[in-house]
Amino acid sequence: MTSVLLAGWARLRSVLPARADLAAFNRHPRRDLLAGLTVAVVALPLALGFGISSGLGAEAGLATAVVAGALAAVFGGSALQVSGPTGAMTVVLVPIMHAHGATGVLTVGVLAGLLLLGLALARVGRFMMLVPAPVVEGFTLGIACVIGLQQVPAALGVPTPEGDKALAVAWQAVLDFAARPNWAAIALAAAVAAVILAGGRWRPAVPFSLVAVAAATLAAELAGLPVARIDALPAGLPAPSLEFLDVSALSSLIAPAVAVAALAALESLLSAAVADGMSVNHQHDPDKELFGQGLANLVAPLFGGVPATGAIARTAVNVRAGASSRLAALAHAVILGVIVFTAAGVVARIPLAALAGVLLATAVRMVEVGSVTAMMRSTRADAVVLALTAIATLALDLVAAVILGLIVAGALALRAIARNVRLDTVPLQADLPGDHDAEEHALLAEHIVAYRLDGPLFFAAAHRFLLELSEVADVSVVILRLSRITTIDASGALVLGDAIARLQRRGITVYVSGIRDGHHRPLHALGVIARLDEAGQVFASTPEAIAAARRHLHQAGILPSSAGPAQAAC
Repeated sequence: MTSVLLAGWARLRSVLPARADLAAFNRHPRRDLLAGLTVAVVALPLALGFGISSGLGAEAGLATAVVAGALAAVFGGSALQVSGPTGAMTVVLVPIMHAHGATGVLTVGVLAGLLLLGLALARVGRFMMLVPAPVVEGFTLGIACVIGLQQVPAALGVPTPEGDKALAVAWQAVLDFAARPNWAAIALAAAVAAVILAGGRWRPAVPFSLVAVAAATLAAELAGLPVARIDALPAGLPAPSLEFLDVSALSSLIAPAVAVAALAALESLLSAAVADGMSVNHQHDPDKELFGQGLANLVAPLFGGVPATGAIARTAVNVRAGASSRLAALAHAVILGVIVFTAAGVVARIPLAALAGVLLATAVRMVEVGSVTAMMRSTRADAVVLALTAIATLALDLVAAVILGLIVAGALALRAIARNVRLDTVPLQADLPGDHDAEEHALLAEHIVAYRLDGPLFFAAAHRFLLELSEVADVSVVILRLSRITTIDASGALVLGDAIARLQRRGITVYVSGIRDGHHRPLHALGVIARLDEAGQVFASTPEAIAAARRHLHQAGILPSSAGPAQAAC
């Protein structure tokens, strides 16, 4: 019992912040605080917009950015990661909100936090990075499309129609706009998006999102434009509460919680990897990152926040602004908290159309056109996986799209590997024991054929191997050289046994050589070579198998006695 407790404590300590992480706060505090301010300016409109898009309101987005952002900054595995509400998470939350309401979303956040903590303690963080690049690009493209479609109602100035399918909701919003046009809203959204996109190319370091939103808010106030605005925001965060937890609905919320946890893990680790690539000599700890995200998602709902993840866009801004420690991400959360307590009235006057413009620009900037184009041109398999994942994100949901993408990518990878399995006829001369003249070589070649199997012999390649080996011409002996088989599973072993049985039914004697040490177990367990082994037809080397084949041909009277007895094996 004591050893179990000690092991558990050691596992927990491995994901908790180290003293060096906290000591880094004093390395470049002024630079980190300035980076935190820069990120907060960028994050404010995004937090408001994603909170509204999730259905819980702008205050939920701000609470997430403050609480989850602070906890993930301190306990996460990346010193440069910035966490908060994201577009990808919003895509997953909208159907949950539609089906279970606000209490369902908050409960899912708590459950997802517990799942992430479990994943961190189980040390599965490293395995989350095995998702193929075409799947990542595909769901990023799909998410960008969904985020853009979600902003259509606010950008057109119409109430958001009922439904959880972004394409259907956007189409209904277009019909509502056609019946009662609101040109002021669409002008604000288009102007904000244009300023952000153009300004980002001109001066990437300037927070044009905040500039554009401030200008749009001022213009709407001065001109008295008929556009919807953010609902009144509370001056501060609500007191933590567990009243939203609905124990009776837990069974129906497990599946959504798994989806949210999977997305939070994947997006956070992807964002942390991006931060590593943008920095020098910085490497994130994936298990610590999952622990930090788990703690953030466990606590944020207590303050009315939605589930959070690491945010790639805000993390990139943080790195570019010169952040060197966790202090920058923590400062970003504190600054947003100050805004919540001191400027809630001003924030509440922001037009929804302006925030829609921010998110439309965010959706456009999420898509790396060059990367997507290059991957589409890479291989046909990569193009199929990318396109299928993106379409599935639009038609189904993000988690189903990722699972589908992984299945298809895995199937195509197995297909490619299976194509590398070769069954080659090899000449006998190189392995023939003793000295022989050309006449004897020709005579042996008429009766003995040797095949070398190269590559993995597993379920995806086994059927093709069986077909090829079944087409062996009429000979007396077949020697199967197995030394170059890289792996063999139960399906491959059974097919090999079937092929041997088919050859034997045709009266062909089969010898096997070069079985690797790791392959004896499946072959013996399934009884594939038991009879051959008992009959002395399994050999360590090919020369030994050829010598045995010659002896067999002499005894059967197929080879004339003038060929001479077999010499010792080489």
